[in-house]
Amino acid sequence: MGIGTALACTGCLGACTSKSDPAPTNVDFTLDLSQSANAALQNPGGFISANGVIVARISTTEFTALSRACTHQGTPVNFVASNQTFNCPNHNSNFSKDGSVLNGPASSPLRKYQTSLNGNSLRVFS
Repeated sequence: MGIGTALACTGCLGACTSKSDPAPTNVDFTLDLSQSANAALQNPGGFISANGVIVARISTTEFTALSRACTHQGTPVNFVASNQTFNCPNHNSNFSKDGSVLNGPASSPLRKYQTSLNGNSLRVFS
């Protein structure tokens, strides 16, 4: 019974620890901002999710793209336009627009991807 209890407790402790990096790798895709599916990115404050990445329009000239999965437990984060941060609704971790941790329980940053705008084409890449 002692071993079973120890294993059960180990599982409890492991359930709320940081994950290894859940971010997608080798990211390279292009979003056509003129398509209705990407309409949210036409104005500052808008965001969409694609391919495990959350893409937000920060200003008329600035976009940011971060891994969508919170580094704490993998819950999808949301963009909060009013303060240009990303929030995990599961345990309320917050991240800056560059992916750095503002408050935990997450202790690792979200992976940041590069963006490049050419006309209506927004490329997101590693």
